[in-house]
Amino acid sequence: MKNLALVLALGVLPAFGGNRVPPIRLYIQFQHQPPDAVLEAIQEQLEDIMVPAGMGFQWRSLTAATGSEVSVELAVIHFKGTCDVADLTPMEAYPGPLGWTHISDGEILPFSDINCDGIRLFLQRDLLRMPQADRERLYGRAIARVLAHELYHIFAKTTKHASWGIGKPAYTVQELLSNKFQFEKRQCDLLRAREAQLAAMNDDGAGQ
Repeated sequence: MKNLALVLALGVLPAFGGNRVPPIRLYIQFQHQPPDAVLEAIQEQLEDIMVPAGMGFQWRSLTAATGSEVSVELAVIHFKGTCDVADLTPMEAYPGPLGWTHISDGEILPFSDINCDGIRLFLQRDLLRMPQADRERLYGRAIARVLAHELYHIFAKTTKHASWGIGKPAYTVQELLSNKFQFEKRQCDLLRAREAQLAAMNDDGAGQ
């Protein structure tokens, strides 16, 4: 019922002025709370990726949501498994999907799951080669890149993928651990257009 209430709470907020959209609320739930360094890396990397697309976020705990909050846009993110770098091994393993977004009757829903265990399995051999002090940051950064991909589907309202960058349908280990990994321009433009549309709706709603 809580998820349904969050969807039904979508609405128009007062205009912020200057044709701007208020930050998007991300309601998050971790199956196991991650270390602070991992969470900080997720948040910082997501901001670095999404700000060029004109998007900003407010992070909220799903368990603390009342269902009465109103947002122009929101997404609900479930982080599955254990989001840390403990117990890494040098073994290869097939992680399965790293993240997925829910669809119903062809409609993209604002609900995504991030496979923390799968991301760790995918990266663990290479993470073990990294200095121990850097592993949580690199792992959190990789999670953020998977999250950005799913948010692209939600907010661009598309199931299509890009030919390169974060909008690709699949990643290599090197891409998830690289110093920089961004959307290609076309995906940024799609997200910016969506935000511009919401800004116009927001201003129209405030003027009524």
